Amino acid sequence: MKIPQEIIDKLVSQARQDAPDETCGYLLGTSGPDGDVVTENYWMENIDHSPEHFSFAPKDQFAALRYARSKGLKILANWHSHPASPSRPSQEDLRLAADSTIRYAILSLHEGIHLNSFKIQNGEIVDKEVHL
Repeated sequence: MKIPQEIIDKLVSQARQDAPDETCGYLLGTSGPDGDVVTENYWMENIDHSPEHFSFAPKDQFAALRYARSKGLKILANWHSHPASPSRPSQEDLRLAADSTIRYAILSLHEGIHLNSFKIQNGEIVDKEVHL
């Protein structure tokens, strides 16, 4: 999955603004012969307002899906920040990663800025991509 620097900059800005709580959203874009390309960040409120976990409001998820469809985009990844831990899925992240058709991106502000995305199937990481 390719994430343009301008999108990464928006993710970092949002993560810093919402810290110490986790922030979250969807990465929207297109799929083609050269792979998935992110074209938009669709930020959603972390309704848990927690530094250790996040949840989307169902109404926000439906709005994101409607928006993506209206623009001819796909939801390529679910993303969230880890303000004080590394860019890797927690046990809770693995347990809640129910959609094996998308990637799960984690932006860490811990010991520098790191952005990785993961393909997760049946609670196990099957692929990792480093984006920053």
